[in-house]
Amino acid sequence: MATGLAWTPVGGEVLFIEATAMPGTGRLTITGQLGEVMQESAQAALSYVRSNAGDLIPGLAKDWFAGHDIHVHVPAGATPKDGPSAGVAMVVALASLLSERPVRADVAMTGEITLSGQVLPIGGLKEKALAAQRGGIRCVIAPERNEQDVDEIPEHLRKDLSFRFVATVEEALEIALQRRPARRRPRALRAA
Repeated sequence: MATGLAWTPVGGEVLFIEATAMPGTGRLTITGQLGEVMQESAQAALSYVRSNAGDLIPGLAKDWFAGHDIHVHVPAGATPKDGPSAGVAMVVALASLLSERPVRADVAMTGEITLSGQVLPIGGLKEKALAAQRGGIRCVIAPERNEQDVDEIPEHLRKDLSFRFVATVEEALEIALQRRPARRRPRALRAA
């Protein structure tokens, strides 16, 4: 699960983006009252992850996608969600699923993506950052081209937030995904 940030007419909102996989034939299911733009973001996120799986998830079987269905869900009751800023969070949720690396709980993100992995600028950074702060988030990942927008957020409201600005999906993954824990060798095999 990845935490995304959305703009709404009444302010920013925190979105939880879940991804799961099951045996299947390579189908993508998208649920959660998503508008057309967010459905396209999910498609683009999956296309990016599939086309870069070898680099993103070393050791993933080449035929993994052909044998699994993926379900992306954005729960939030009956509130319709749409807008071009969930691509990064969707890529992070999918990469977390496939790599089995959890997403950091203190991180939320916003930004749309291209199929080549570029992170595009978004609107409403102030509202999204305030939603993150209300949600107990400590770190906000946002597009590099939105860095100047931080000045719109009053200092006393952003003092508890750290902003990480990224130009590529790879940079966002480095920040958002936890490291894999080192595997411990059985006691009998450890060097004395």
